[in-house]
Amino acid sequence: MNPLAIDPIVALDAHGLSQAIHARQVSCREVMQAYLGHIERFNPLVNALVSLRDGEVLLGEADQCDAQLARGQSRGWMHGMPQAIKDLAATAGLRTTLGSPLFAEQVPTQDAISVARVRASGALIVGKSNVPEFGLGSQSYNMLFGTTTNAYDHSRVAGGSSGGAAAALAMRLLPVADGSDMMGSLRNPAAFNNVYGLRPSQGRVPYGPTPELFMQQLATEGPMGRTVTDVARLLSVQAGYDPRVPLSLRDRPRDYAVGLQRDFTGVRVGWLGNHDGYLPMEDGVMGLCEAALADFAELGCRVEACQPGFDMARLWQCWLIHRHFLVHGNLGAAYADPRKRALLKPEAQWEVEGGLRLTAAQVYRAALDRSAWYQAMSRLFERYDFLLLPAAQVFPFDAAVPWPKVVGGRAMDTYHRWMEVVIGPTLAGLPSMSVPVGFNAAGLPMGLQIIGPAQADHAVLQLAFAHEQLTRWVERRPPGCLRG
Repeated sequence: MNPLAIDPIVALDAHGLSQAIHARQVSCREVMQAYLGHIERFNPLVNALVSLRDGEVLLGEADQCDAQLARGQSRGWMHGMPQAIKDLAATAGLRTTLGSPLFAEQVPTQDAISVARVRASGALIVGKSNVPEFGLGSQSYNMLFGTTTNAYDHSRVAGGSSGGAAAALAMRLLPVADGSDMMGSLRNPAAFNNVYGLRPSQGRVPYGPTPELFMQQLATEGPMGRTVTDVARLLSVQAGYDPRVPLSLRDRPRDYAVGLQRDFTGVRVGWLGNHDGYLPMEDGVMGLCEAALADFAELGCRVEACQPGFDMARLWQCWLIHRHFLVHGNLGAAYADPRKRALLKPEAQWEVEGGLRLTAAQVYRAALDRSAWYQAMSRLFERYDFLLLPAAQVFPFDAAVPWPKVVGGRAMDTYHRWMEVVIGPTLAGLPSMSVPVGFNAAGLPMGLQIIGPAQADHAVLQLAFAHEQLTRWVERRPPGCLRG
């Protein structure tokens, strides 16, 4: 192991930090001081955190947390822990820009549901984590704050759209991080930065509040962490029914970190690979992911190759229609105003224009195709307990490039085609977690998706936990700049 040449407080994982705070081994003020100093030193290397709040104000809030503990009061698991919110989620009293000049000075008066829940659990909001404009694309750059770069190579991308969150986690700028996922935005940046990211089951974490009470069924908020336990703890804070979100799951509150240990002897695992050559992959991606299959076999799983028996080109068209439809609904008014349209990046304009061309019949057909895809995945889960799939098709690429134009010798026809590997779990509403599986010869990380049946979030966490205990990639390979 390489010891980290950083403050021991920021080297703690979130679970360990929470325990230290509640045992009064460290004060909330000491924690905040350690993190503010670490952020000042290392955030400029990756540009992960933006809209940072005043340090003296944050120290005052930490003092209030210490006073509460002195009275025997704790607000929850995150009491006194620094947290930065993804810059797509509304934060009352703190700029929420969506990475767009159209919202450069937007200061919401109300928290998003997930933000309110982490505040209620005691988190102290230090700022926001950087995103691509409107969260569009898996490269976290925008005109307001610039580009977030990779924790392992600062000349390369962090992924997206939760790129700021993932890079901040890997750089120990945050103990744990929130994110959101429409097209792999919790999974791709986790893979690119050697951390964990869970896209929960649809409805597990209430999204919004948003005007799209019934229409928005692609995006979901969720947790990221350096350990599976941290991911499970944050999911416990984020999850749960909210009456403002009618499609949120009405489950009893639970601690997802309880019962993570499990015997996987004989558990059936299906390997989807590159969908029989349908998905182009950069050299080395499949090699790392296929090597990781031996880890699951060592855990006792029975691993075999499988396919869903579905036309993947049909699934891509289904995806494009759903995405065009939703992005047009969100940005169509801005596009209609020539002055505002000029401030939308070309990819955002392309999405809106795709929505303008859609017919009702196409949208209905895409809904049928999505249902057929869910049924195909359900049939696979009659045979397998879990499915495995790469979390990305490329390694982190040059941060000066908006998106890869060619992957595995094939031209990419859209700005997000290179992330096609993540759309399956999204469209089926399934829980999917990116777990680290190692590094290529250039020292760049890669991840693998563990996909579970509908609403089997805890089971996915259990398999990820077992894999973590066996491999310990986060512990073994921290970013070089933190090793002194």
